[in-house]
Amino acid sequence: MDIVIAFITGGFICVIGQLLIDKTSLTPARILTGFTVAGVILTALGLYKPFVDFAGQGATVPISGFGYLMASGVEKAVNENGAVGIITGALTAAAGGICAAVSGSVIAGLLSKSKEK
Repeated sequence: MDIVIAFITGGFICVIGQLLIDKTSLTPARILTGFTVAGVILTALGLYKPFVDFAGQGATVPISGFGYLMASGVEKAVNENGAVGIITGALTAAAGGICAAVSGSVIAGLLSKSKEK
């Protein structure tokens, strides 16, 4: 049942994004940024954690989950290290995902041919 809830929840988040693309003049970059910031704000208000507890990966895999991850990392680092955690917390929490994205991009760039337009 957890898989179904995660699938429906993640799909609902994607539907919201698609509606924003179709019905507004927002660019995809602004929508991505908005979802990330929404994840941070909802985490700060204490609303995203219960959503993650309910939906599991359906709430953490979409880009709003990246905002949740960064905000949670900052909160934890501030509690442990004080004000320095504001700077280090987000990068420490998201280091694995950032490293995977950069590494994958480098590998894809090395394996593909560039074409002139």
